Amino acid sequence: MTEVFFYILEDTAPEACTHFACRLVEKAHGEGHRVYLHAGDQAQVQTLDRQLWTFRQGSFVPHVAADDLAADDDLTPVVIGSATPPDGFDDVLVNIGGDVGAFFSRFSRHNEIVGPDDVASARERYRYFKDRGYSLTTHKIPAR
Repeated sequence: MTEVFFYILEDTAPEACTHFACRLVEKAHGEGHRVYLHAGDQAQVQTLDRQLWTFRQGSFVPHVAADDLAADDDLTPVVIGSATPPDGFDDVLVNIGGDVGAFFSRFSRHNEIVGPDDVASARERYRYFKDRGYSLTTHKIPAR
C-alpha cells in the first residue's frame, strides 16, 4: 500500500515549494529511486525543469519533462509532468500542486508538498488518505 508523506512548509518565499521539491527529488534520486514530479500545470513543469539544473550548486539530477520523454527511454530516473505519469514510474511521486487522485495509488511512496497558501486543501487531501486507510506521516519544514 502507498505510504503518504505531507511536507508542510513554513517558508513563505515564492520559490519555497519548488526549491523543496528539487531537494526531495535529489534525495530520492540519490537513493536510487525513479521519481515522477507532478506539477499543477505546464508552466510549473518548465519552472521545475529549470530549477532542477540550478537549485543547488554542484547538484545534478538527470531529468526530462514528460512531453519530451522518448517512448523507449527507460533510463531517465526523474520525469516532470502535469498529467498521468508515463509507464515505468511507480516508485516515488512528488506532488507540488496537481491533482493525483487518478494515479497516486500506483506509487510506493507519495509525497505532498504543502505551502502556506495550500494548508486548507492539504487538510482535505489528508482526510481523503486517512479515510481510506493509507499510512500517513507529516513533517513540518521550518523556514530557512
